[in-house]
Amino acid sequence: MSFPLSDLGVTNPVLAAPMAGGPSTPALVAAAAAAGSLGFLPAGYRTPQAFAEQLAAVRAAGVPFGVNLFAPNPLPADPAAYRAYAYALRADADRYGIDLPDDPVEDDDHWQAKIDLLLADPAPVTSFTFGVPDAGLVADLRRTGTVVVQTVTSPDEARIAADAGVDVLAVQASAAGGHWGTLTPLRPPATVELADLLAQVRDAVPLPLVAAGGIVSTGDVAAVLRAGATAAMVGTILLLSDESGASAVHRAALVDPARDRTVVTRAFTGRPARALRNTFTDRFADQAPAGYPALHHLTSPLRRAAAAAGDPELVNLWAGTGYRCATSEPAAAILARLAAG
Repeated sequence: MSFPLSDLGVTNPVLAAPMAGGPSTPALVAAAAAAGSLGFLPAGYRTPQAFAEQLAAVRAAGVPFGVNLFAPNPLPADPAAYRAYAYALRADADRYGIDLPDDPVEDDDHWQAKIDLLLADPAPVTSFTFGVPDAGLVADLRRTGTVVVQTVTSPDEARIAADAGVDVLAVQASAAGGHWGTLTPLRPPATVELADLLAQVRDAVPLPLVAAGGIVSTGDVAAVLRAGATAAMVGTILLLSDESGASAVHRAALVDPARDRTVVTRAFTGRPARALRNTFTDRFADQAPAGYPALHHLTSPLRRAAAAAGDPELVNLWAGTGYRCATSEPAAAILARLAAG
């Protein structure tokens, strides 16, 4: 069994990952298609209306595409720990003249409304991260002709996804930028090289695999294909592309020689995620409690204000370990080059 990329008109096995919060745009999805690839449009953090508008833009381009949703897998914040963290952030919030939520906001990112959109007007490919949808929903999506992809970070998660009936597994290693897709954010997965993780998952379940996490070169692509992946998925290397929606402060940080490392932190959202080290990660890594999406909602006003002010020290500068390889050029050129090895 393999990911039916050729049925979708996809000839390039290097896919453009969904990067929620701005970097992935309809233009990036269209650029991926221009390289014979498949780009993913993220639904995360968008209202159903905004997601529908971006879906309409991609459909109007007439290209193959995928979408990605955050499947509900709540990690409620402890109210006392939340209030203590909010207090720790107050001085920065006051400096920008903004208010932070007094109480934890626990929502599901408009889950049902977004699912209803995709059942009424299916996408060619729908992927999920953070949680695994129930088997009934997976079956409903598959009946519409949608290929269902699930992000996993371990063989155990792969078995759960296979039991739910998904078609494809996106196997994410810890080198990936942004959120880890782990189902157990309180117990992040062990650090395993991507090729080894692919082998472990391949031994656990007989599903096609897409490799993700730290892929930034033709050699990386060739290695994961040799390890049994049907395709590779890249994100960080596209952050500086012409079609990326990454903010100006994010772009500048990626090329700042002083940004010499990434860290895994839950300080921004309450879930583990990899970002460029900055003042926020240094100050709050040990203070931030677990709690998603409450911490995302708590820190997002501060992050937005800092980004608008050009202050990189309080922004979630998501980046994988290979961020130095990101280049400022058309996304189609990047994806074509990665596939040429």
